[in-house]
Amino acid sequence: AGLASGGTYAVTRSTAITPAATASTAQPAAAPVIQANGTAPDWTATAKAVSPSVVAIKVASNQAEGEGSGVVIDKAGHILTNNHVATGAGNGATITVTLDDGRTYAATIAGTDASTDLAVLTLTNPPSDLTPIVFGDSDALAVGDPVMAVGNPLGLAGTVTTGIVSALNRPVTTGSADSARGQNASDPVVTNAIQTSAAINPGNSGGALVTADGRLVGVNSAIASLGSTSSQSGNIGIGFAIPSNEAKTIADQLIASGSAQHAYLGVSTADGTVSEGSSERAAAVIRSVSAGTPAAAAGLNSGDAVVAMNGDRVDSSLSLVAAIREQRVGKEITLTIVRGGTRQDVKVTLTARPAS
Repeated sequence: AGLASGGTYAVTRSTAITPAATASTAQPAAAPVIQANGTAPDWTATAKAVSPSVVAIKVASNQAEGEGSGVVIDKAGHILTNNHVATGAGNGATITVTLDDGRTYAATIAGTDASTDLAVLTLTNPPSDLTPIVFGDSDALAVGDPVMAVGNPLGLAGTVTTGIVSALNRPVTTGSADSARGQNASDPVVTNAIQTSAAINPGNSGGALVTADGRLVGVNSAIASLGSTSSQSGNIGIGFAIPSNEAKTIADQLIASGSAQHAYLGVSTADGTVSEGSSERAAAVIRSVSAGTPAAAAGLNSGDAVVAMNGDRVDSSLSLVAAIREQRVGKEITLTIVRGGTRQDVKVTLTARPAS
């Protein structure tokens, strides 16, 4: 998938889907907006509360230039965005960040994480009146919840669009920003994404997906297209966001050390089907288990078919990869497998993915 000059990835799967100080990101518990009517949100109030926390990003070098969006996450001047926005112009790029009120600041990269397509920028001499976003709990989202996307689509700063959560735990994959520039590619991005009908276009990448009460639940990162090879495809009602819980975990690590650890299971899998009673279902079928890994310690075997993780359905190898990448290192998960026609739950404690 190519990198859009407007900073939104195209996602490709079986059919063409296109992407569009202190190290703390702790946030107050209070929501920015109290909605009087949850079934008919006052989006004007939401936009007013959230827009000061969303910025426009420009990157430029002798190789390329592009635009995207970002989210203020603390008073120290840290901006959460997509890796393909931060690195989209190549090495040595100049990065500028424009706040909602028009003030522009130079910025540097605090850390990047290609495999989750996340990055953190640091404003140079940040102002004292920054408005950090309030993080929400992306795990608490339900299909049908109303949401608003805020960002810089097509260079139109401060744009808001509304829609609903169309699906959860949607596994999507994109190429890396390196491969988009013709450089050595890093691991493809695999996201257990929030799918939304809120309009997302090139330039929305790195911007906020928020609930009606103004809490950040996703970082907009990709859009779908109808088979076009152009990464400039516009919105067709299917956009994807990185869940905020995953984004916050990665952002905290990037601020602290410039890099991030990732959860590791230790299996190779393939798409397959498994018989369960009188029916068959799609699954991620384990082909091999590496020695000394969490999977081996938990007793997983070649031939086991993974059909769920923590109660959420797993129906492909990509689905399992996306679900694992969303987890924290050290977390205990429950894999539901079918072995010999019998369903069983297996608890696995994930470790950090080896560097190699």
